[in-house]
This record gives sequence, C-alpha cells and structure tokens, in this order.
Amino acid sequence: MADVKKKPRKKRRARASLPTKILILALLAAIGWQLHSLNGQLESAQVEKERLAAQVEATARENDALAADIAEGTTPEKMQEIAREELGWIAPGEYVFYNRNN
Repeated sequence: MADVKKKPRKKRRARASLPTKILILALLAAIGWQLHSLNGQLESAQVEKERLAAQVEATARENDALAADIAEGTTPEKMQEIAREELGWIAPGEYVFYNRNN
C-alpha cells in the first residue's frame, strides 16, 4: 500500500451572526458613552479640586493674618478697628453718611 498523506483539513471559523455583531456594536457604543461621561466627571472634579485648593489657600492666609494679630496682642487701634467693622462703633464727633441710592 502506498503511503497516502491525508491533507489536514482547514478549520473553518464560525462566523458571528448579525444579532451577535449588533450586540457587540451596542456594547462598544455603551462603553464609549460611559468613557465620555467619566471624562466629563473627571474634568468637573479637577475644576472642583482647583476651586477647593484656592479656598484652602485663602483660608490659610486668613489664619496666618489672625495668628499675626494674636501674636501682636491687643492694641487700641486694633480694638477700634474691630469695633468699627463688627459692631458699627462710631467715635464721638464723627459723622456717618448713608447712601440711600442702593
């Protein structure tokens, strides 16, 4: 008998059906939409982070100014300034003008 070599059969790949392709396309579109949404959330979070960092910096400056005031102690000028700004104190002999146009 003659050695007859059998040809290896080519494996035929199964093709995806149309509903499978549509499902995969829909999933990819949903993932793309989610990525787009997450990117928007990331940008807004970065803006919020920058706003809060600026607020922290302003508060730190205010704390430093208050610490300097505490270290300086109470002076008559400082007491008058606080009385004017927070309590509306008016020194004797001073005149106050109100703007009624507002």
